[in-house]
Amino acid sequence: MKILVLNGPNLNLLGKREPGLYGTQGLDEIMSSMQAAAEQMGVQLDCFQSNEEGALVSRIGEASGTYDGVIFNPAAYTHTSIALRDALLAVDLPCVEVHLSNTHRREEFRHTSLTAPACVGQIMGFGGKGYVLALEGLVEYLQSMKED
Repeated sequence: MKILVLNGPNLNLLGKREPGLYGTQGLDEIMSSMQAAAEQMGVQLDCFQSNEEGALVSRIGEASGTYDGVIFNPAAYTHTSIALRDALLAVDLPCVEVHLSNTHRREEFRHTSLTAPACVGQIMGFGGKGYVLALEGLVEYLQSMKED
């Protein structure tokens, strides 16, 4: 099983960026925890971060036929990007959306996700642990699809 992990804008600044909100773990540390969990499950991960919407759209578009699913933290693009939503729908791969914070406890403009309707699930509010939870959920989802 092969899963693409995508991270959107400013997530490269984790650990320094608003640690009271996002925690002190850097993105590399979060991805390392995720890689360790994936190895125990026998899953291969490819991780990619970009501050550029087009680069994320391109990676999603290239995912079909290579990956079994996607785990995606679109960050601020969650609330603005129709292009990312359309890309997720176009590749027809199961995707789990992840957010470090609970966006519903934040500013009103963060309450709407344009990308979530293109996903099979959404995990938020558990910090870096949310990525591992997303991985566990997506792997179980993919296994159940193979059984059907």
